[in-house]
Amino acid sequence: MSTPSQQIARFGLRSFRAKFVLVVGSAVLFDLLVTGGLALWNVQRLSRDATAEVGQGLEQANQGYIRSYAETTAEHVNLLLNQVHSDVNTLAGVLQSQIDRPLRETQIGEAMARGAPGTVDVVYDAKGGWAQNLPGPLSVVSVWGYLLGPDHVPLPEVERDIENSAVLDLVAPSLLANGLSKLQMYYIGPKERPIFRTAPYTEQAQTFDRLYPGHNSAEFWTFFFPGLYESWEQWATDPGQRPVSDVITQTAPYTDAITGKLIVSFFQPLWSPDRTKVAGAAGTDITLDQLAEIVENVKVADNGFGFLTMSDGNVVAINPIGEKIIGLQASSDTGGEGVTGLNRSLRRSLQPEIAQLPLGEDGLLRHILLDENGEKVPYLVVLKQLQPTNLWVSGPVRREAMLLGIVVPEREIYASLFAAQAGISQATNRILIYQILALLVSLCFVIGAVFAISKRITRGISALADAAKRIQAKDYSVRLDIPTHDEVGEAGLAFNRMAEQISFHTENLEQLVEDRTKEIEEANLQISALNHKLRSENLRLGAELAVARRIQMMVLPKARELEEITDLEIAAYMRPADEVGGDYYDVLRDGKRLKIGIGDVTGHGLESGVLMLMVQSTARALQEAGDMDPSQFLNSVNRAIYKNLVRTSTNKHLSLAFLDYDGKRLTLSGQHEELIVVRKLGKVERIDTLDLGLPIGLEPDISPFVVTREVSFDRDDMIILHTDGVTEAENRAGELFGIERLCESAGRRYGQSAEDVKVGIIDDLMTHIGTQKIHDDITLVVMRHR
Repeated sequence: MSTPSQQIARFGLRSFRAKFVLVVGSAVLFDLLVTGGLALWNVQRLSRDATAEVGQGLEQANQGYIRSYAETTAEHVNLLLNQVHSDVNTLAGVLQSQIDRPLRETQIGEAMARGAPGTVDVVYDAKGGWAQNLPGPLSVVSVWGYLLGPDHVPLPEVERDIENSAVLDLVAPSLLANGLSKLQMYYIGPKERPIFRTAPYTEQAQTFDRLYPGHNSAEFWTFFFPGLYESWEQWATDPGQRPVSDVITQTAPYTDAITGKLIVSFFQPLWSPDRTKVAGAAGTDITLDQLAEIVENVKVADNGFGFLTMSDGNVVAINPIGEKIIGLQASSDTGGEGVTGLNRSLRRSLQPEIAQLPLGEDGLLRHILLDENGEKVPYLVVLKQLQPTNLWVSGPVRREAMLLGIVVPEREIYASLFAAQAGISQATNRILIYQILALLVSLCFVIGAVFAISKRITRGISALADAAKRIQAKDYSVRLDIPTHDEVGEAGLAFNRMAEQISFHTENLEQLVEDRTKEIEEANLQISALNHKLRSENLRLGAELAVARRIQMMVLPKARELEEITDLEIAAYMRPADEVGGDYYDVLRDGKRLKIGIGDVTGHGLESGVLMLMVQSTARALQEAGDMDPSQFLNSVNRAIYKNLVRTSTNKHLSLAFLDYDGKRLTLSGQHEELIVVRKLGKVERIDTLDLGLPIGLEPDISPFVVTREVSFDRDDMIILHTDGVTEAENRAGELFGIERLCESAGRRYGQSAEDVKVGIIDDLMTHIGTQKIHDDITLVVMRHR
């Protein structure tokens, strides 16, 4: 039997293990629950994140597909319009060639009259009051009543136009038979003689009588196309009035008088030989069906569709289903002036979100809700702008850029997204079930393991506790011998190492403090020495850069040198981006001959500044040696600079140009930025130097590339030389100052002194830069002929 003392000891041991099992088991259980809960929460969050990422990716892919589809369709429409433009341009080219060569025009007209009299012989219609050729020829020519004499015969000038326009029979049939299908091609005479010749032959004047009463006694252009001819006349005097650089003018869709179809007309004005007046127009018609066919065949998903609209919202092409979905209301424009157009505007749509679409945004992508049977259905709308064109709509010609729209139900375009989200949700549910099962199995395993190892663990922990008490009592000689190889055994080994370190540091603390203090003092001395050396080096480099900058500024032309030039005013400005710049300008004088140079070394800083000084020294030496021929001079400079660059292994080069002036002629040579010449009334001329030379220092011999160009330089003319630091200066928005602003600033100051012009341009430049850092050297030279 056990003694009472053994029973107490056994009871205490069991009580300690029970406490251990209770505490550790509870902690592990809590940890598993928290860890498992976090795992479940992370799975759900991962599911949400994956759904969001997949959704975003598929949404971007679908939107990119729609945008790409819209761009491809827009290019298709642009291609169709370009084909029409090409055919009109071909016809206009033939007719313009006739106008520009009156003798050939007359010969061809007479030949057509002899060979095909039916094309030029017109018969008077007493009922209509007009004259027209009879059926048979390839084209019909109509002559309105006010172009006939008292004998009902065309006036002499009109008769000549009839013969000369017969060349249409030679060109139009081929153009109509090939390329894009065209309804008709025609020639309309100038405002004072607007004969109307059309191929193929139709009952043209009879149709006009039926549809447009009174047209025969009214001026043709004003009656049918008010404002169009007047716009062309403005273009003749000022080409800058054209809304679009191309002269071809397109009409909005309107009802054709002959076929009754909705058509679009394309006109190209013809000009007098001196290009100061309008001499009529060449034109062609295509049916709206050709444009509409491209748009109406748009098929995105199952029910997506497209539409083509003018910039004012008037829809010119859409299929019937799409027209109903976006709530369009069609009506005819019957204002009584000009031809009859089609009005089917987005702004009057029955769908509010369609009516409010911002049509000015190219590439717009917007989510909208459309009402379908009392339910709001989400759709996706993409708008793509077509190439701009000149447009006539009963008034002056204006700029027009039609828009291609794509409308797709979101439920169709995002069908793959919804399917992916559903699949992710199902996978998440499976993972959650497996996670819960794994958590339950882990709980069972942990509880069993806690009971199994509690005794072993508590024994090692007790030994650690006793050893810790001895350390607390400053007995640093204590060591543990725990035979287990688990975490408790590792803790015992760590405890032993810790005890050894405490013992070592306690015994050697003073020596360690003294050694560390010496190390810190030595490090401080080294840091002080390095700081002193660094300050000395900075002072030396600063002094060297200051000397280099001063030398660079010293070799620039002085004001008194420039004032000695009697027939020229020269003002210059140079500001390096760093302490030393890489820009170059100089004025070399040899008697009455001047050589004005300007250049720009790649990069800036000390190395670029040294290369600039090389160029200045070389140019001065050549000038003193009398080598002033522009081509030889530039090539000699290049040879000297190239050899120096090879010797110094410098990867630099520079653009360089020279102006040679002998009091009469001004010769330009070398490749640099554009030369700006401001002439009378502030007219600005830009001269490109790209083909006049090659960058200096790239090749040992540039003589094959050096070309000279004579530049007119009359009294009161100004020449502006600059480096790219002027035109490429940026404001805070990243916008460049640009060559256009420089030209405008110089032209605005025409008539002022060279110094005033220089100061004004620099003021404009610095205002543009504002507080933005200057990244490149700025050099500006202004020359004014007194």
